[in-house]
Amino acid sequence: MEKGETSTSDTDRPWQSYHTVYTNAKAGMDGVDKEKVQRVVYEMSKGSKYFENEERKEAFIRQKIENMRVRCAKLSAEDISHFQMVAEKRILELEAARILSRIWIHVDMDAFYAAVETLSNPSLKGKPMAVGSMSMISTANYEARKFGVRAAMPGFIARKLCPELIFAPTDFKKYNYYSDLTRKVFQTYDPNYMAAGLDEAYLDVTEACKERGITGEEIAKEIRTNIYEETGLTCSAGVAANRLLAKVCSDINKPNGQFVLPNNRVAVMTFISSLPIRKIGGIGKVTEHILRDALGISTCEEMLQKGSYICALFSQSTADFFLSVGLGLGGTDTPEVRLRKSISNERTFSATGDETLLYRKLEELSEMLSADMQKEGLCGRTLTLKLKTAAFELRTRAVSLQKHICSSEDILKHASKLLKAEFPISLRLIAQMDHSLSSDVTAYKVEGTSCPNRVTNGVNFTAAEAEVVSSMGQRELFLWVNDYKCSICGIEMPPDFIEERQEHCDFHLAEKLQKEESGTGFRSSTLRHRDEQKGQSSSQSQRKKRKLSPKEGRHIPIDVFFVKSNQNF
Repeated sequence: MEKGETSTSDTDRPWQSYHTVYTNAKAGMDGVDKEKVQRVVYEMSKGSKYFENEERKEAFIRQKIENMRVRCAKLSAEDISHFQMVAEKRILELEAARILSRIWIHVDMDAFYAAVETLSNPSLKGKPMAVGSMSMISTANYEARKFGVRAAMPGFIARKLCPELIFAPTDFKKYNYYSDLTRKVFQTYDPNYMAAGLDEAYLDVTEACKERGITGEEIAKEIRTNIYEETGLTCSAGVAANRLLAKVCSDINKPNGQFVLPNNRVAVMTFISSLPIRKIGGIGKVTEHILRDALGISTCEEMLQKGSYICALFSQSTADFFLSVGLGLGGTDTPEVRLRKSISNERTFSATGDETLLYRKLEELSEMLSADMQKEGLCGRTLTLKLKTAAFELRTRAVSLQKHICSSEDILKHASKLLKAEFPISLRLIAQMDHSLSSDVTAYKVEGTSCPNRVTNGVNFTAAEAEVVSSMGQRELFLWVNDYKCSICGIEMPPDFIEERQEHCDFHLAEKLQKEESGTGFRSSTLRHRDEQKGQSSSQSQRKKRKLSPKEGRHIPIDVFFVKSNQNF
């Protein structure tokens, strides 16, 4: 009876299982009618290419979940007992590495783009507005969020939810200006702060607290006050013993507030116990879906309770990540300074097959990329072109040149050849990235970019697009060592930079295809890259077998699950 009722309900209300846009409530969306939003998104998306692409991805995930359930059912009592001991032993090892002596602050600007636009145009104050267009929204202010409008939502759907919604076009020159002002403030408290985009940053204020004899809470207040005085904009902050917790805390009292989590184990474990796993940076809607529907895990505490299953079904490094989340463990060290190895930009637009228009977009991107490279004093030798088709298929093409280039003319010449080979085609996104950079500067500080080795101008991928799971089997060689380092080229990206990590994997995939087509062996190239990394094993099998000690930091993020599970299933 219950099964029949559920089936009837699902048939009558199909939008209840459609989570494409409304994946996780952002600050200011607590009272939103979630079902209404889902219904509007479903009805306005149904029949579109985007909808079809989402259905394909959803089917892929459902199969993953079903396969995992089958594997769970095959575990014997003896198996479960064994993996329970494995989990308990690993939890003790991770616990022994807990560090509670550092004070980290995560600062997050409140609805940054929208706030900057309101500062420029005070008449927008108090009115629902969003930065973007009818195609896609980059940011929505808090007045708009009350209607269910949010970033990564198509503008035409947002207007349906909120008929009074006002659109402001994106102006990255303005956003960069205000972002630079906030970074001057960060610099005074932590010269080695980690910027995570234009609107947020991680600061280790341990030394500042000791030198001045004040608490992290007091410094957070100072930072927020100074940012407001410098910019006229508000921000929120989270104070905790590590970056993972600090980021979660910064979202609790938004907007214009802060939350302090004491640096003691009891406080941390109490805080983390009932925390939804979706609140953790690096756990997106796909991973949440798999953990919840396959293992019944919805909170961080349940990561530990289901430790035996996690250790049985996932690789050691992925299991370590999940168990670390359950313990409230996160990064406490400041990553070393690294030479920037890639620089990119991208633009989204309404799907079009007009070759003249696409070449014009490519020309604009080439000029932007050239300007960014010249500003940094960089030249590049490997050019990658990423294309998203009208059907949301992602294609990546790359070419390695004989010499380093930086002029818009050279970039456009080679990018045009890559694009021409794809015609006829209808596109909705073009992105360019230049790799193998050369510069007289020996190192760059980890700041001013959306990740340590990459700078992006333009519209980011939507939350849904960032978790594309198609063709994951082709990424088997692309692993992230010790949370940060790419096993192939050594580039460092924090685990919560999901979009940037995916793009980086796409680059290596394109490089692999390029070399295969030219007849050169990708394996030898891969091994050569690995040999160049200090302390790294020279073979993939050795890397898999190498045990990571607690001192080396946290472990490979959950997105590697999709790689591992493709091999296991």
